Amino acid sequence: MNIEIRADDLSGEATRRLIARHLDGMHETSPPESVHALDIEALRHPSIAFWSAWGDGHLAGIGALKAIDADRGELKSMRVDDRFRGAGIGRALLRHIVAEARGRGMTSLWLETGATEDFLPAQRLYESEGFVLCGPFDGYVEDPFSVFMTRAL
Repeated sequence: MNIEIRADDLSGEATRRLIARHLDGMHETSPPESVHALDIEALRHPSIAFWSAWGDGHLAGIGALKAIDADRGELKSMRVDDRFRGAGIGRALLRHIVAEARGRGMTSLWLETGATEDFLPAQRLYESEGFVLCGPFDGYVEDPFSVFMTRAL
């Protein structure tokens, strides 16, 4: 499959549907106070860059990079459409965001993901790309529904 990753302005219907599905999925697996996924308006913040991944012309995934400060970035809103799970979309997006963070001069990336069994594939992906467990960062607090990870760039 040919994967194309492009900057996304969040205006396309397919992108908006996948963001909505992502938010719905987070609320299905975590209590409201433990959902840290961003909606479309929050993803439009100037500190956030957003990309969509396309597989053979179909929206396959989304991901974002939030600048915490000049040196640190946070991975946000990673989601692969269910039809494309296991096709390498998540890894391609993650590697793209890592490269973008490096290109912006960031020296570390951070992320929060879920702690339930549903999130094990995501945790394994992040671990396989060099992320390690850490404590809460940038305003997050300990939460039984959250796993925090970081990676030096």
